[in-house]
Amino acid sequence: MDKILSGSGLTFPAMGIGCWSYGGGNYWGLQAQSDVDEVVGTALDNGINFFDTAAGYNEGRSEESLGIALKSRRQEAVIGTKTGDVNPQTLSQQLESSLRRLQTDYVDLYMVHWPNPKYPADELFESLMQIKRAGKVRAIGVCNFGVKQLSEGLVVNDQIEINQLCYNLLSRAIEVEIMPLCKQNKIGILAYMPLLQGILADRFQRVEDIPPQQSRFRHFRPNREMSIHRESGAETKMWDTIEQIRHICRDENQPMSRLSIAWVMAKSAVSCVLVGTRNVDELTENLKAVNYVISPELEQKLDKVTLGLRDQMGSNADYFWATRTH
Repeated sequence: MDKILSGSGLTFPAMGIGCWSYGGGNYWGLQAQSDVDEVVGTALDNGINFFDTAAGYNEGRSEESLGIALKSRRQEAVIGTKTGDVNPQTLSQQLESSLRRLQTDYVDLYMVHWPNPKYPADELFESLMQIKRAGKVRAIGVCNFGVKQLSEGLVVNDQIEINQLCYNLLSRAIEVEIMPLCKQNKIGILAYMPLLQGILADRFQRVEDIPPQQSRFRHFRPNREMSIHRESGAETKMWDTIEQIRHICRDENQPMSRLSIAWVMAKSAVSCVLVGTRNVDELTENLKAVNYVISPELEQKLDKVTLGLRDQMGSNADYFWATRTH
């Protein structure tokens, strides 16, 4: 069922398309424009009309690629993009650059990609409101904002409609403090990385098989390549948890990816689940998760087997640096 944001009237489908790989880049490798075109067209044909990108994704090429794919169907789509820099003085120019790349004169949702204490909240959100009043954006959102940053923002602006956060069976920290604050203030949650970049798609049989870009999170020990945190990690507990999820999936005769997406989708605080989708085959499989209704009993079973990992990792929802989302 679609969810509507109260202030802007923006409507979100249960699942949205994460566009980080679009345009190709060092992190995800090459991405064919023909695949992007096919995913976008097929998604729209199936009622999946929210597309999430950012100025920082592949140095703007993600926005460019999405703009090409949506050129003839812009009015059918809901576009969310994010700032590359939260300097209030340059926010308007940054948005104009995004609009050019996206080949549109407005975006539906404009978000602050990461909080930055360098800039006062009042200046930042006043700049965002000026952009909104000019008709360049329909709704304002934030990404990766913890309780402190979100509370500071709410003091000066009560029109924050979205907080985009990492949320999945292995990354449940937002449930402790951030999710309740969002609920209290009627802020929708865009849940990204529901599969933790493939780890919850059951692609790896051993923890050692997980490549650097997927093992840079705080779940893993800090001496992993690409890791930038300095915590001890929770590899043993994480892998034990994955094995328990795998056992449940076998009992249900369902792929792990489907149950993982459906579990996030079942949470009432989540407005939309963002799933990175590189080709139409992936989209076809992901659509099955949209149409799969998880039972309350199964949801509770997955809650139970993943709670221990949540408690061990704590309430800090920053799974990358360990310091930025508090």
